[in-house]
Amino acid sequence: MSRPTAAEQVRRLLALVPWLAERSPVPVEEACERFGIDEKTLMRELGVLSMVGVPPYSPDTLIWVDTSDGMITLDLVEPFDRPLRLTYEQALDLVAAGRSIREVPGADSDDPLQRGLAKLADALGVDPQQVHVGLGEARDEMLDRLTHAVEHGKRVELDHYTSGRDERTVRRVDPFRLVADRGSWYLIGWCHRSEALRYFRVDRVAGVEVLDEDAADPPDDLEWERYVPGSDDPRVTLDLAPSARWVVEHHPYESAEELPDGRTRVTLAIGAPAWFERLLVVLGPDARIVAAPDELADLGARTARRILARYGAG
Repeated sequence: MSRPTAAEQVRRLLALVPWLAERSPVPVEEACERFGIDEKTLMRELGVLSMVGVPPYSPDTLIWVDTSDGMITLDLVEPFDRPLRLTYEQALDLVAAGRSIREVPGADSDDPLQRGLAKLADALGVDPQQVHVGLGEARDEMLDRLTHAVEHGKRVELDHYTSGRDERTVRRVDPFRLVADRGSWYLIGWCHRSEALRYFRVDRVAGVEVLDEDAADPPDDLEWERYVPGSDDPRVTLDLAPSARWVVEHHPYESAEELPDGRTRVTLAIGAPAWFERLLVVLGPDARIVAAPDELADLGARTARRILARYGAG
């Protein structure tokens, strides 16, 4: 298995700690099965816990973990019992974060953490069941099949839509890891059609078939990057209205500058003109192209004329 990202590790630890604290001591094998990880990964993550605590971070203020004799014993030391003083916003953030932790494989929906968060939500006057943490529109059956394929090292066949090129293809993929990032699920894997590592958004997968073929092992240095621009990709500079600031928050960019009039000047690498077309249509008058190669300089106007002509409004 490949090394998890820091975000994945933190989310799993936040689910693992209350589960262990309530059941300690727990057999190592049971914890591995519960959270779908191997013993090496579990021991590495438990090693991190032994360095977690509260100021002044002396031995009596750190989480105590023992893994001898094939058993895990965890103790939350006395400072963790001290009540916190939270603002309303901080408390609501905790409730929302708790909902996201429930999505971690193996997380207990009725552990001390979730029960505590339920009491916090009650004090805030909110229904925790109505706090929705969305991760795209990936269907459960797609995630289940892909999770099974990743865990068992099986090749998959994907019916996938590529938005950048506006095309639908069937690809054989060796699945390496599922990653949740900025509201969407992604599959990282080796695409045999492209003969390269590729990232697939799961909500753009129309079908998944788990094949009776062993997948290749993931590389040891597997890293998660949503988009890595090529040196040959054209660069475009846009001035964004304040209402279009979300572009900087949701898309990779090379530079961003706040202008005196409240606009944001951002430079993007364009890997696929079709993607840039759709972005310009969505932004409309909230974006102005400041600098771009000739073939992209009037792309917004050309796209708008094509749409109007298609619907008989040109």
